[in-house]
Amino acid sequence: MTPADLLGGTMIAALVFYALLAGADFGGGIWDLLALGPRARAQRALIEDAIGPIWEANHVWLILVVVVLFTGFPTAFSAVSTGLFAPLVVLLVGVVLRGAAFTFRTYDDPRDDVQRRWGLVFSAASLVAPLMLGVVVGTLASGRLRVEGGVATGGTHAWAAPFPLLIGLFAAALFAFLAATYLAVEAEGDLREDFRRRAAAAGAAVFVLALASAAASWREAPLVFLGLTARGWSLPLHLATGAAAAGAFAALFARRYRLARLAAAAQVALIVLGWGASQYPYLVVPDLTLASASAPRHVQVLLLWALGAGALVLFPCLYLLFRVFKGERPFSVVDRARR
Repeated sequence: MTPADLLGGTMIAALVFYALLAGADFGGGIWDLLALGPRARAQRALIEDAIGPIWEANHVWLILVVVVLFTGFPTAFSAVSTGLFAPLVVLLVGVVLRGAAFTFRTYDDPRDDVQRRWGLVFSAASLVAPLMLGVVVGTLASGRLRVEGGVATGGTHAWAAPFPLLIGLFAAALFAFLAATYLAVEAEGDLREDFRRRAAAAGAAVFVLALASAAASWREAPLVFLGLTARGWSLPLHLATGAAAAGAFAALFARRYRLARLAAAAQVALIVLGWGASQYPYLVVPDLTLASASAPRHVQVLLLWALGAGALVLFPCLYLLFRVFKGERPFSVVDRARR
């Protein structure tokens, strides 16, 4: 186990946290866009109440990935940031716009037309961001981004291909499923039923897109496909992921919402871990590995010490944040929506 391996594991762990936390926020924005029926206002109020206290803190995990990448693997950072410039910029613009729109919708004029305008920006950005995140992952896994001498040579449109776009759709569906499952826990009455049904529908979409992505990877991302099918951990991983997905569906239909939330989170975490493990040891398939893209060893060792020291501060702060702002609320979000 080298310092490069430890830093690679740190990035995957951070991406798992990002998917489970910020991914659910993106999914909430998607459901904000799709809020329909007589309870549409209450649905949006629940989404706002669930996201509001902690949405900014969730992006610390993406920042961590970026910092580890440019400090510990500068060659890979250079290739990725230039070769995937367009989708990365759209992703970052989406993150900024959804945050700005979310804040302005809260504090701007309460008239319906103003609220609809900010709501449209918020929900559209919440859809675009996970699409672009999936596109980046799909491009890195497919080998369409080629690197020679530390410079990306795959063309400026390496990401604009069916497989990366398919992975983008898969990511958006996965986050929508996760968000609906989380929201079903926090909702009450008919509103809970709304999100239970939406979680089931999104879960079905995840299943279809997962099969399509796996089938497409046989030709479009052969190294990842081989990793997912031919390594010693492949079968246990698939069995565990399938069990988590089946458990989430069963718990939703049994209306055991907290169990469904746990199973859905496990499913998402296993999917992200499976992608990272199947692509190991490559950062950019097939040209850059953790070893070939590494900074000098002493830089990586110092970075690991800095991460360890930072974790001693980060995790207690995050625990306190969630404990304070995501504990029991003194009033019902449905009641607030009716005011």
